Amino acid sequence: MSSIFSKIINRDIPAHIVAEDEQHLAFLDINPVAMGHVLVIPKKEVDYVFDLEDAALSKLHLFAKKVAVALKQAVPCRRVGVAIIGLEVPHAHVHLVPLQSMNDINFTKPKLSPGKAELEQIAERIKRYLPQA
Repeated sequence: MSSIFSKIINRDIPAHIVAEDEQHLAFLDINPVAMGHVLVIPKKEVDYVFDLEDAALSKLHLFAKKVAVALKQAVPCRRVGVAIIGLEVPHAHVHLVPLQSMNDINFTKPKLSPGKAELEQIAERIKRYLPQA
């Protein structure tokens, strides 16, 4: 079930990684619905998020919480929205989306196409607000 996310985990393709631990990875979506849109994934290949063992699901959400707190500081917004859709890539993932309005988390609207420099800048801002290990 190798997916594009597995290739990112293995560093076979580049990504704007904002956070990582032994079990998880968080990186910017390159076609975000809002600037700062982050994908949070388990490193273990599991297609559907609710197929994760309870402990793994809990850890994924706790890791996502750390990223969301940093994201809210790095990309000022009213809230950080959370979405689990699971149809785009066959690898469990959580979307973290900076929100000013409900429309910011509308996955049917046209996606943004930020440049590499803009993505790098946002990734660095998010990293600055993550707790130091």
